[in-house]
Amino acid sequence: MPYGVLKKIIGALAMLGLVSGLWAGLMRIGWQWAGVHPSLSAMHGPLMLCGFVGTLIGLERAVALGKIWGFFGPIATALGTILILGGWGMPYAALGAIVGSALLVIVFGRFVYIYPAFSTVVTGLGAVAWLTGNVLWFMGWPIFRVLLWWIGFLVLTIAGERLEINRLLKLSRSTRAAFVVALLLYVVGLVSGFWSHELSARLSGVGLLVLALWLLGWDLARRTVRTQGVSRYIAVGVLAGYGWLALGGVLSLSFGATYAGYRYDAMVHSIFVGFTLSMIFAHAPIIFPALSGRPLPYTPYFYVHAALLHLGLGLRVASDLAQWPLGWRWGGLLNVSALVLFIFITACTSIRALLGQGKKT
Repeated sequence: MPYGVLKKIIGALAMLGLVSGLWAGLMRIGWQWAGVHPSLSAMHGPLMLCGFVGTLIGLERAVALGKIWGFFGPIATALGTILILGGWGMPYAALGAIVGSALLVIVFGRFVYIYPAFSTVVTGLGAVAWLTGNVLWFMGWPIFRVLLWWIGFLVLTIAGERLEINRLLKLSRSTRAAFVVALLLYVVGLVSGFWSHELSARLSGVGLLVLALWLLGWDLARRTVRTQGVSRYIAVGVLAGYGWLALGGVLSLSFGATYAGYRYDAMVHSIFVGFTLSMIFAHAPIIFPALSGRPLPYTPYFYVHAALLHLGLGLRVASDLAQWPLGWRWGGLLNVSALVLFIFITACTSIRALLGQGKKT
């Protein structure tokens, strides 16, 4: 099967994970609409993390590797989405996630062999964190404990990719050492979760905060935010994402072991929505053409869905801290609306660009 066909199929399955994950999230926060089956709301996290983000990252890495076996990983995680929607969530979806993340570890191992850079090692550690979390999920660990490892997957993967983008900056030895210290602190926080969830939440919270502050201080986005066009848009999204990551670290440090409720919601979504989705929105003009083969020129309308995302999350987190159910529900709905608007604007911009190319030819 040609790579192009594989990319389209896997991309469509990743979108299925996104749509079903959003639907499950709306059910979870109290919007009582019909779902595929009653237990769908409990699968909101796995659908968003494994079915959507994990599949998307696996697809991106498979395209970069250029080997047919690299696509088996995102296929496995995407199949997990189908199993969840069919009502066979556990243990089969967890097995699919294990296969997908294990293959991603192998893919990153290949990249480290070809390009033995520190940034590649950091992204590889992110894949290891995802694999670890998926194994623990399969073993029956509760989602609130597995989630710390899934967060590690996102944070380390994105941090490693930003390090790669920033490789041209001439950082001092002490600056690089500070990043390594923050990284080690965070990894120790994750590993300590095998013995104490309380200690893991607080230590990893410190690690997240220090990593976010380091990235805020040294990322190339601090320079490109002064430019115009797509470079500025990406920089604004990146810096906003670091701000939410820092807040997530502060909340994790302050709250410690949380299992459910408002505090848990504020910490989790500061990272998953504020950090991760902000990064996806920001890098869409780069990622979308690479995966789809279609153009995505910059338009100022990109700021609309980005602003809606941060507005909705601000309302949601503030409502969490104030324990205000109505604001919490509407904040979540605004977040979903921002994602829908993101898909709409991205599709319209890409189609318009394709039509423009057709007219020129």
